Amino acid sequence: MLHTPLLDRISCPDDLRALPRENLGVLAEELRAETIDAVSVTGGHLGAGLGVVELTVALHYVFDTPRDVLIWDVGHQAYPHKILTGRRDRMRTIRQPGGLAGFTRREESGYDPFGAGHSSTSISAALGFAVAGELKGERRNVVAVIGDGSMSAGMAYEAMNNAGAMDARLVVILNDNDMSIAPPVGALSAHLARIVSGETYRGLREKAKRTAKKRLPPALFEKARRFEEFTRGLFTGGTLFEELGFYYVGPVDGHNLDHLLPVLENARDATAGPILVHVVTKKGKGYAPAEAAPDKYHGVAKFDVPTGVQAKPKSNAPSYTSVFAAGLSRAAAKDERIVAVTAAMPSGTGLDAFAKEFPSRTFDVGIAEQHAVTFAAGLAAGGFKPFVAIYSTFLQRAYDQIVHDVALQNLPVRFALDRAGFVGADGPTHAGSFDLAYLGCLPNMVVMAPADEAELARMVATAAAHDSGPIAFRFPRGDGVGVDIPTDAEPLPIGRGRVLREGSSVALLSLGTRLADCLEAADALGARGLSTTVADARFAKPLDEELVLSLARRHDVLITVEEGSKGGFGASVLHLLAEKGALDSGLKIRTLTLPDAFTEQGTQTGMYAEAGLDAAGIAAAALGALGRQHLEPARRA
Repeated sequence: MLHTPLLDRISCPDDLRALPRENLGVLAEELRAETIDAVSVTGGHLGAGLGVVELTVALHYVFDTPRDVLIWDVGHQAYPHKILTGRRDRMRTIRQPGGLAGFTRREESGYDPFGAGHSSTSISAALGFAVAGELKGERRNVVAVIGDGSMSAGMAYEAMNNAGAMDARLVVILNDNDMSIAPPVGALSAHLARIVSGETYRGLREKAKRTAKKRLPPALFEKARRFEEFTRGLFTGGTLFEELGFYYVGPVDGHNLDHLLPVLENARDATAGPILVHVVTKKGKGYAPAEAAPDKYHGVAKFDVPTGVQAKPKSNAPSYTSVFAAGLSRAAAKDERIVAVTAAMPSGTGLDAFAKEFPSRTFDVGIAEQHAVTFAAGLAAGGFKPFVAIYSTFLQRAYDQIVHDVALQNLPVRFALDRAGFVGADGPTHAGSFDLAYLGCLPNMVVMAPADEAELARMVATAAAHDSGPIAFRFPRGDGVGVDIPTDAEPLPIGRGRVLREGSSVALLSLGTRLADCLEAADALGARGLSTTVADARFAKPLDEELVLSLARRHDVLITVEEGSKGGFGASVLHLLAEKGALDSGLKIRTLTLPDAFTEQGTQTGMYAEAGLDAAGIAAAALGALGRQHLEPARRA
């Protein structure tokens, strides 16, 4: 049982602000213990939240939230924030069906003014809040907390450049837990940060600037201004941010409240211009296993607090991600032109394994999906075979580059889209719902989806061999179904599907890993006298027109099944059937897709069942098309 007497008194930040300042360190330790205990029960993001415990306490103590706006970039570090803002009693529901979201969410709390899940959006959103406040004549502080990883994205600099040009009143907290540019943090650094962020220094600085501007020629004034910024930069760093129009303060020890609080108070009380406060923290702070292995404790399963051992279920089948990585490594061993590109997700996409074998042919470009795609386009134009491994939901961020830099030029870039379909506990921000629709509409693009891990190995080989234009293959989060994987996979013929079971009444045309459920649904339908064909499309584009039209001619009902949104594979099948007149003779067709909604977190199995994409739902759709509403008892022999 946790002993948290101070935290027990906090139901909202007003209670926190009523505490004596000297109690905040103890409160931070209790908050850290509560965060560890909660995540040990549910699993979720751990290291990032532990790194910002003191910062979270300090921000809510100094700023008048929620009237002052506090935006967390990505939101995966916001578990301590949720605990302090009235959600402690629900923390053990986080990322569970019907529970708290794993990221910030507007619908969940007034203390979450802006929802997140993807990175590098906080400064843009904060600038929007700041300008909105100015237009309404409101006096309030707007604070964005962004990690050093998120600062690798161009969007963050676009927002800072805009904010600096507008001289907007905005505070950006750079949470630096991995940057090599940070000079040593200590008492002298904290003292300097406190001085240069204070009203006295800033007031004298502004008076000196006004005097110099009046009395010095423009060229000399500009040199003096730059000299002041450069001199301050020698002691504090941050020249880049100054050039973007921000007043830089730091670095400050993000775990020392005596250093942190006065600097944040000075930033709060500043009357004009954007300020960047550089705070240095440590991922996993205060929990030894997470400090020792921050990558393994970024996102965790349920775990034992004393030992840190995670309760990860054993599987007899490899994950789809590992099958992709192994297939890519096999292909790269045969072809020196194969290279791999990812956007800050080497372990999530399996490219960490590839990088061990081919370090000089692996490129992690940071959180910069737009750059990743155009960089790969350049590699392709230069004669290489780039594989771009990015989660489906993150590839959305680079859509114009896919269209303009890859598809339009018909460059052979290979896209490996991990986390296609539902992703379970990560919820709607990370679901790979839309790639079939947003890729399938593009000229020159080939789009594949494997039914199992053996098919994925074949599709990696297919992509490696395909040199006539862009090609993509999507695969889900989680483990395969346990089939044998070919050690020397052969490429598939482009645009050709396969029939696994022949029937005469109902045709189930699957794209992706719903194939196993289609086979199970066929068994259920067959037991009730409905002869069922099961086919695997393999390709969403180009469609196997001969297969689709044959299924339409020979069956009363055709049902397409996909792990994607409306407007994807099923829509393409409907276009083909309408174009060829195959709908004119009474064919009953149903297109089973993900719901036309953002689906809340849950288990992957439960989410697919709720969407009607499990075996029972597929069989029910077939019966409904035939006017039979229920699965009838099987006939006796």
